Amino acid sequence: MRRIKLQVQISLDGYMGGPDGEMGWMTLPWSGDLEDHVDALSDSVDTIMLGRRLATGFIPAWESRPEGEDEASIDWMIDTPKVVVSNSLTESPWKNATVVGGDLTEIVAELKARPGGDVIVYGGSTLVTTLIARELIDELHLFVNPASLGAGQPVFPGMDHHQRFRTVAARVFDCGITGLHLEPNRS
Repeated sequence: MRRIKLQVQISLDGYMGGPDGEMGWMTLPWSGDLEDHVDALSDSVDTIMLGRRLATGFIPAWESRPEGEDEASIDWMIDTPKVVVSNSLTESPWKNATVVGGDLTEIVAELKARPGGDVIVYGGSTLVTTLIARELIDELHLFVNPASLGAGQPVFPGMDHHQRFRTVAARVFDCGITGLHLEPNRS
């Protein structure tokens, strides 16, 4: 069965964006060891899952073939099919992207039941927090940046129950970002 993987950059204090979604706190450029790690993470992936708000910037940004990115990464981001979760869009304005709406638990179950590789979730914040709260993520890949924000868009907002995770791996990359690979401990 396919796995749902979350890849998200976070601050030391657990935010994935500032109060207005700002991202200037992120460590850039990434070091080669982090780029290689992210490439390996996506080896098993054949679908990208995005929230509607993130998709409106994410998909056109990659389709513009941004300078400074290697061609293989650009091609992978453009060519990999995308699932955009939205209850306001009825059809996709982007090529290679399908819009799905409705119950998120049912959407994830249907995606996981399809044949193929894993699904990677990049965001946005509403999608990420809902997937985590409903315990629909199989692997969390958190890239902890050495910065604190004090306020913003939390990865783990107030939930009505606690969740436990087991650490699969932790690694400090040359650029100072710490990668945490966690899996839900559902036992």
